Amino acid sequence: MNPTDILAQAGGAQAVARQLGISEAEAASGAAALLPAILGGFKNQAQANPAGVAGLGGLLTQLGGGALHDEVAGAEPARVEAGNNVLGQIFGSKDVSRTVAQDAAARSGLSPELLKRMLPLLAMLVTGYLAKQHGGGSPGAQGGLGGVLGGLIGGLAGGAAGGAASGPGSMLDMDGDGNALNDLLKMAGKAFR
Repeated sequence: MNPTDILAQAGGAQAVARQLGISEAEAASGAAALLPAILGGFKNQAQANPAGVAGLGGLLTQLGGGALHDEVAGAEPARVEAGNNVLGQIFGSKDVSRTVAQDAAARSGLSPELLKRMLPLLAMLVTGYLAKQHGGGSPGAQGGLGGVLGGLIGGLAGGAAGGAASGPGSMLDMDGDGNALNDLLKMAGKAFR
């Protein structure tokens, strides 16, 4: 699954565009540049949690669950504090969020300021989407969440037939380990020394 499918399935591009007063094309471009880092952050959370994906499901609920998606998709302005809480949990510091926005600006052509405003909204959409997948039903729901997260992360790596990675995730994944966030963390550390 391509990570931008989250936006398509959830009406996210329209919601983000409406929330920020920008075009859907700008919202889609910003999302394509920012989603790899957000999903990488969730992947790190799942790997770091002793309970794995099941623990991630609990974290999603703690962060606000499916209601976060609904808030961004709603008609009222979203309260981005919840999105900033998500970012704090998955990135650990505002420095990483700033680095993510700067890197996305370089690749998308959008301003870092706009991307900083977009980042918490996308974090809310992703959290809500993953929470709804986790709570979606059967005893295999945890496996379903792992499958969704794995599919999204796999979509980031992009893999062409010859095994070469392409797409936004591979541009960020400098060490080729399938996780762009660790590379962004290194960049953030260097930028703020």
